This record gives sequence, C-alpha cells and structure tokens, in this order.
Amino acid sequence: MTRMTPTEKPDVGASAPAESALPGRLIVSAAPHIRRRLDTGMVMRLVCISLAPAAIASVYLFGLRSLFVIVTSLVVCVATEALGNLAFRKKNTVTDGSAAVTGILFAFTLPPTTPLWMVAIGGFLAIFVVKQLFGGLGYNIFNPALAARAILLASWPVTMTTWVEPVKSFLAMDAVTSASPLGILKEGLLAGGGGDSLPAYLDLFLGTVPGCLGETCKVALLAGALMLFLFRIIDWRIPLTFIGAVFVLSIPFGRDPVAAVLSGGLILGAFFMATDLVTSPTTKGGKLLFGLGCGILTSLIRSKGGFPEGVCYSILFMNSLAPLIDKYVQPRVFGTGRAWLGKAGKQRHA
Repeated sequence: MTRMTPTEKPDVGASAPAESALPGRLIVSAAPHIRRRLDTGMVMRLVCISLAPAAIASVYLFGLRSLFVIVTSLVVCVATEALGNLAFRKKNTVTDGSAAVTGILFAFTLPPTTPLWMVAIGGFLAIFVVKQLFGGLGYNIFNPALAARAILLASWPVTMTTWVEPVKSFLAMDAVTSASPLGILKEGLLAGGGGDSLPAYLDLFLGTVPGCLGETCKVALLAGALMLFLFRIIDWRIPLTFIGAVFVLSIPFGRDPVAAVLSGGLILGAFFMATDLVTSPTTKGGKLLFGLGCGILTSLIRSKGGFPEGVCYSILFMNSLAPLIDKYVQPRVFGTGRAWLGKAGKQRHA
C-alpha cells in the first residue's frame, strides 16, 4: 500500500462517509467486508423455485382444484402487497417476491376443497393485516401465512378440517372426504379399534394421503429444502431440533415416531415456515432453542390439545418469543467470555 506523502494531510474536521475510496491507496468501508450476492429478491425467487416440486405434486395428488387455490392465493397476496404500498405510500416491494412466497405457503396450508373466496380473504389478511400493518417485510412479528391460516381455522373450522382422498390426476375435480393421518392418530381410529388404519410409511412419504394440499408429499418438500440448504438460505438448526423433538417426544406420548414426523405439516413447517428469516431468532443458540420449543409445543398440542395438528400454533407462539430469545441468547463476544444480561438489563461479560 502506498504511503501518504508529507504534504498530504487528512481532513480531520470533516466527517468520514460510510464508504470512501482513496484512488490507488486505500478503501475504507464499514463491516461486513465479505458480502454475498444474494439480495432479498434473489432469496425469495429461490424459495419460490424450491416450492415448485411440492406445488406440482399437490396438483397431481388433488387435481385442478389445488391449482385454483394456489393461483388465487398468489394473485391476491401480490395484489394486496401492491395496494398496501399505495395506501401507506411506500416504495414498490412487489418485485422482491416476498408476497409471492407468502401466497404459495399460505395455499400450502389449506385443504384442497377450500372455497376460493375464503382463500382470497386469507391472502388479504396475511399481507395487509399480518405484514403491512406491522410495517412490511422485516417488521412483521408472526409468519403471515400461518397467522392467516390460524384466523381462517378459528372462523371456519369445519371447512378448514375437511380432508379429501388424493385423486392422482392433474385434471380431476371430484373429491371424496376422508380422515387425515393425524385425525386417525388423534381419535385412535387404528386397525382393530373399529376405524381406519394408519397409512403406510411409503404413502406418507409420497403424499398419497389426505391433508393440506402442500404438506402431504414429503419427497417434494425435502427436495426443495435440499435446494435451500445448498444455497445456504436456511440453517439446519431449527429444522433438526424441531423434527428431532417431535420424534423423541412421540415415544412417551405413545405414538409412532416415524408416523409423527411424516404426518401433517411438520416437514413443511420445519423447513419452510419456522426458518422464516424475519420471525425466527438470528443467533445459533437461539435457533436451537426456537426449534426445540416448536417441537415440544407441537407434540403437546397433537397429544393433549383439541386439534390433531399443532405445527401452526407452535410456530406462531415461538414467533412471539423470538425477540426475547435473541435478547437473552447472545453469542460470545470475541476476546471475552460469553455475553449475558444482568438484572439491570445492562450487557455484561463473564
């Protein structure tokens, strides 16, 4: 690096800009100094691509009705995002793809027979109420897709818990109602108990079982999750602790641990919902605690609660604790002991 000549004196009175360049000498900039080329728009587009296999599988398993639900949710969410920007006089955020991701994920949490008008209401609630009213992307406390699903479940519980058998055709429209695997486990309708038997592991893995249109095909969801891992969009800590906790706790609750993992929306929630960058903790230890909490709550709701599924409510509850987790679970400060907060709220170093 070339040294400054004696006649060249720095202007100490002027404030230094955030990033300045001395031609041929030195570049001064604020951290971080190593940056990835992935911006918000690129990340959201990669997430949309990772959801494509599950979307295609849902249309094959449940017919054209699933396609109508996905398209309606996607269009309403994007349109609401645009109208919200106009109403609050904000810059256009439609192109960042976050509304599209919310629309697809919200559709994945719905039964295939959900009326389109109900889908539209849920899409509006997800974007305008849960996201825009809190300040937009990066400021929402709860996962928009799951919060909208929780509102619809409380408003129209019968419709939101009506499941149909897979039709295994892209063009089919007819549907036959049937109990979901979690419903069978919840009500104890096992073979020999006077009811339906639990589907085989292969059926649960391939998605040829009743359920929400985007949660049944585990192989498609895992393929999308693998893509997100390869691009380092999501971290392994939340999904591993989430799924691991459900697997382990299913044993003392008297449930089949493999069926507990492959049933319901656990795979969808663990890889695509709980790992939301906005509503989950940012520290490594916080992610482990967050996933563990989601798994414990899911197992408790499934076994002791009134609903057969607990993924939605467990993630939403842990979303509310994410800021608190980030506050008290902090990484070690370089050159000191582990950081912690004293009773007075001041940061200290052990």
